[in-house]
Amino acid sequence: MTSKRQRRSENVKEKKKKKSTRILYLSIIIGGIVILLVLFFIILFNALFPPVDLDALKKKEKQVAIIWFSDQQELLLVGEKRYIFTEIDAASQAKEVIKALLDGSKNGNVNTFPAGVVLRDVKIDDAGIAYVNFNKSLTKLHPGSSSAEMASINSLTISLTENVPEIKKVKILMEGKELTTIKGHISTSKAFLPDPGILVPMKEEKS
Repeated sequence: MTSKRQRRSENVKEKKKKKSTRILYLSIIIGGIVILLVLFFIILFNALFPPVDLDALKKKEKQVAIIWFSDQQELLLVGEKRYIFTEIDAASQAKEVIKALLDGSKNGNVNTFPAGVVLRDVKIDDAGIAYVNFNKSLTKLHPGSSSAEMASINSLTISLTENVPEIKKVKILMEGKELTTIKGHISTSKAFLPDPGILVPMKEEKS
């Protein structure tokens, strides 16, 4: 038989054990709540204060570019001033120039690329040849004719070589592949050099 003292001692030990167990469970619960609260506030902070995109901040700087469109006879090119984002590399800068060209004329000149044409990418090799890759809409939506095709080629080539010093020639691709012709009139199998003889002189702005 166990004495009262032994039973009392066992009861005390049992109570201590239960108390320790309760403290352990309580600690686990509190720890879990703290972790959830920390995660909640991190998510809330990121939602209210998203991380700053340093590249986006850099792109806020702009520079003047002259984008060339066709005259009404599709014989000469007329320059229009644009403010485009300044990029840190030539290929990205070329994309900004082409984006302005695809946006079309703001001064009533003839657009040299139809609406719906999408630029896929631009790559520039060590020889200064820019490989400009468009989607299938280039050939699908282009109006055709020798003059219209040459206007597209020349406006693209002049706009790039005039605004991106690293570019010396321009090669047109479609969906990443060689393009032999836009609409069957002018060969695009080779890279094009700029032809400054078809440019209408820019009017000097009055100060």
